[in-house]
Amino acid sequence: MRVLVTGGAGFIGSNMVRALLNRGDDVVVFDDFSSGRRDNLDGLPVCVLEGDTRDSGAVRKAMESCQRVFHLAASVGNARAIENPRADSEINILGTINVLEAARHGSVSKVVFASSAGIFGALKHLPIREDHPAEPDSPYGASKLGAEKLCLAYARLYPIDVICLRYFNVYGQFQRYDAYGNVIPIFANRILTGEPILIHGDGGQTRDFVHVNDVVQATLKAGDAEGLSGPFNIASGTTVTIERLARMMIDLNGGRTRIEYGPPRKGDVRDSIADISAARSAFGYEPAVALGDGLREYFLWAQKSMSGSRVDR
Repeated sequence: MRVLVTGGAGFIGSNMVRALLNRGDDVVVFDDFSSGRRDNLDGLPVCVLEGDTRDSGAVRKAMESCQRVFHLAASVGNARAIENPRADSEINILGTINVLEAARHGSVSKVVFASSAGIFGALKHLPIREDHPAEPDSPYGASKLGAEKLCLAYARLYPIDVICLRYFNVYGQFQRYDAYGNVIPIFANRILTGEPILIHGDGGQTRDFVHVNDVVQATLKAGDAEGLSGPFNIASGTTVTIERLARMMIDLNGGRTRIEYGPPRKGDVRDSIADISAARSAFGYEPAVALGDGLREYFLWAQKSMSGSRVDR
């Protein structure tokens, strides 16, 4: 099968590409390389097309002869969206419209869209089910929710299946340090460069971290699910405090890093844990990587990748 992965040179995307190749798919990667890296695809037998999802013509060309689309290209993160909400919305909403339009006019039977737990905003109850109120409190969450609504509208209007996967806090190999990014590579970078870890808030806030291998498994299963559309949470279904996470990572380096505390960040929720029963029931998603094992694997990868540099983009 010929498949398109938008954002295929990025963290999750490049892991997806490897999994698709391993099962014998013919893979096209479409990426503008604003955050994705060419070396994430080194040695892989893929067709790489450089372009921006805001360019409808480029999207249509990339999708030619593809039967399935994994739409992972996005502007990611609350901080980046707050700084530049216009670009965030253009990439996440207009880019998604272009993908959906190209898909419905082409030979695509299924689109899997990478959404985010950021759509929920301030939480009313835990664990978070798919029917939890979606009231995002950041431009990023709002743009992802808008893109989701478009995806589900297209699934109702046209003969195309669209699944929206609400990824929670994803971590793992190929996730490099970025000041806007996930807390795990930020902590790893500080540990490896001998700087103290900075926790925003008191450290008691909780998160549901899910390993990228589990996210890839879920995304592949969603893509293979026939006649299925809708939103699904993709997470581990477990929770850990940020302070506990920091201490687990410090222990991986022999306990030689201190922790400092700063003010909470705008747009951050206090607690988060997902109910993943819908994805388990609909397409057999089952997380397999425990946090301790995943952190150990990631830290070993980060040591090789970061090589002690402050910023590795």
